[in-house]
Amino acid sequence: MQLDTWRIYPVIALAALAGGSIWLERITRVDEPLAQAVQTGPDFIAEATRVTGFGADGRQRYELLAERLEHFPADDTTRLHMPRLHMQQVDSETFITARRADVSPGGEQVDLSGEVRVRRPGTADALPLTLDSDTLSVWPDAHRAQTDSPVLLTRGAGRATAQGMRADDLFGTLELIGEVKTHMPPRRQGSPS
Repeated sequence: MQLDTWRIYPVIALAALAGGSIWLERITRVDEPLAQAVQTGPDFIAEATRVTGFGADGRQRYELLAERLEHFPADDTTRLHMPRLHMQQVDSETFITARRADVSPGGEQVDLSGEVRVRRPGTADALPLTLDSDTLSVWPDAHRAQTDSPVLLTRGAGRATAQGMRADDLFGTLELIGEVKTHMPPRRQGSPS
């Protein structure tokens, strides 16, 4: 039995074409990029930082100092270690310290924690004010603050404790939340309110 070679040529041509197609596909294939590992640590760290913010009128509005600053790209937050915030308003200034603070993206909210202490020095018209708590959330641009942690508020010789607090105009208006206990000594004539 003799094979007609002319009948095999189309099969050989198709096999060569299929083999060439497979080879061409393999050398031109773009490998899928490997899934990028999610970065959980900070992408940058700064020691002994100082940030100063100015208002539209050119006056300094706040100064923020921290022993260490860490930025986390996964959620775009910034962590401050031993933050010290000095906020200035037209007629008053406020000092806030804590062990740690987490700043939201854009700096809209600052969540302070660990031995939070707020202090406003006295003026001719107002007694000195301090507030101690374990946590405090501050919205610097809105001049608002709040906490659901127990607070101790001291103004002059007066004291108050509560289970939480909300403040507008950074202590211009203060609302104590929960079970509130106060000790208010009698006011003397002519003393600041």
